[in-house]
Amino acid sequence: MSTKNEAAPAAKSSTSWRGQAAQLVAIVAAVFIAKGAIAEPFYVPSGSMEPTLLIGDALVASKFPYGYGAASLPIQITLPETGRLFGETPKRGDVVVFRWPGDRSQAWVKRVVGLPGDRIQMRQGQLFINDHAAQLRPDGIGQAEDDRGGSEMAYRYIETLPGGVEHAIFKMRENRLDNTPEVTVPPGNLFVLGDNRDNSADSRVPVRDGGVGLLPIDNLIGRADAVVGSWDMGIRSQPVWTWLSGFRLSRFFTSVH
Repeated sequence: MSTKNEAAPAAKSSTSWRGQAAQLVAIVAAVFIAKGAIAEPFYVPSGSMEPTLLIGDALVASKFPYGYGAASLPIQITLPETGRLFGETPKRGDVVVFRWPGDRSQAWVKRVVGLPGDRIQMRQGQLFINDHAAQLRPDGIGQAEDDRGGSEMAYRYIETLPGGVEHAIFKMRENRLDNTPEVTVPPGNLFVLGDNRDNSADSRVPVRDGGVGLLPIDNLIGRADAVVGSWDMGIRSQPVWTWLSGFRLSRFFTSVH
């Protein structure tokens, strides 16, 4: 009798341990599936998308709008390129998160301005799509921030793309990228720009020089839909007890346009 009494608690403990382990595995699997199939958080480390996105913004990228491929996985492993499941081409004006072609472990964010077949060119700082100028409307003055907490005055414009998508851009000075040769976007690729036109290594810059070049659609992770949090990185130079004031509460849970 005594032997049976001592064995029962041990068996119960073993069963309980297995149940807890199974719950933990289920939770991890659910998180992995959600990150892989629904949405994934990302952090904005640079000012290339100002004023739309600020340094220190935390984004949520929705994965379902463009379908799924190797780039959609929350961890990077090398898989054969077999196209995208339920693949859809982004719309002109979408803000997209993607694997940088120069190092697929890095996630970058830019705005789509050119779709397959489009002819893209910059002329004196103005974007031309299929030989039609994107409209620019002056919208005052802004401050372009850098990752050290400094800032620089920038002219703010509202750019209107073909199809009617409007978004703000920054222009600070004349830039060598203000005038580029016309490029025809090949099938399976996109032309992307940063909204901070003088501080963005985008499709105007080839991968070998640290830019994006023409972006393969297979590199897409998802569409940047919302800012869920934001913290002013410049406050790091201030005393620690002031850091809470760096939260930009007005940007929490706002849409990305």
